[in-house]
Amino acid sequence: MDDQSRAPLVAAESLKNHHFSLALLNDPPLNALVELLLGMAPGERLASERELTQTLNLSRNTLRDRMSKLESMGVLSRKERQGTFYTGVQPEQTGDVLILGLMFQQMTVESLISVRHALERQAAIEACVNADDAALAALEDSLSRMHGTQDGKELLEADGAFHRAMFAASGSPGLIFFSEMLQPVLQGTLQHLTLEQDFETMRKVHDDIFTAVRAGDVARASATVDDHFAWLDVLTERERDASKP
Repeated sequence: MDDQSRAPLVAAESLKNHHFSLALLNDPPLNALVELLLGMAPGERLASERELTQTLNLSRNTLRDRMSKLESMGVLSRKERQGTFYTGVQPEQTGDVLILGLMFQQMTVESLISVRHALERQAAIEACVNADDAALAALEDSLSRMHGTQDGKELLEADGAFHRAMFAASGSPGLIFFSEMLQPVLQGTLQHLTLEQDFETMRKVHDDIFTAVRAGDVARASATVDDHFAWLDVLTERERDASKP
């Protein structure tokens, strides 16, 4: 068995050892099905309903109910005349559910700035310890793009590349997953830049973060991320003032 095929089995064993799935799902039939899926690779076809009921010791109605639940979450995909396939959970799918939840709760994008702030600060802190040469090169490349353009759209694209590179540099699977999950929501927390001083300030706050991370200065990295979001607060307040009648 190669490393790639062993990965799902290793993940499943890790979760079992920490009682992760059982503690969070609190649904024995669903837990049994999820434990089975953790030993599979995305794209793999599930056994027949008859075989699954025997393997998991579930009734057919219970099995179908839990499979429908996972299908609604995008974990399973049923294809006519082919069977049911395990698709895995992607951050983008979870992000769609999050957006719906925010809409139903009538929350604003601005209310999530503090969430993004906390994630970014922790990513910078962990990047100070874990960033390798390739990660630092990716951060530096995005900064070069910021400094090399006067176009607002290109500047925002470089900003996005910088923050993706920062999460990658953290080396934290959890932070990376949550950043990708929240990306559709959090990309709206950065206001459009229209004034020349915004361009320069944007470059400076990112230069400062990079310098701190490259130096491995945890305290400074945390402070520079705070400066970044203090600047975002200024932009948000200015936009509010501009929208007032």
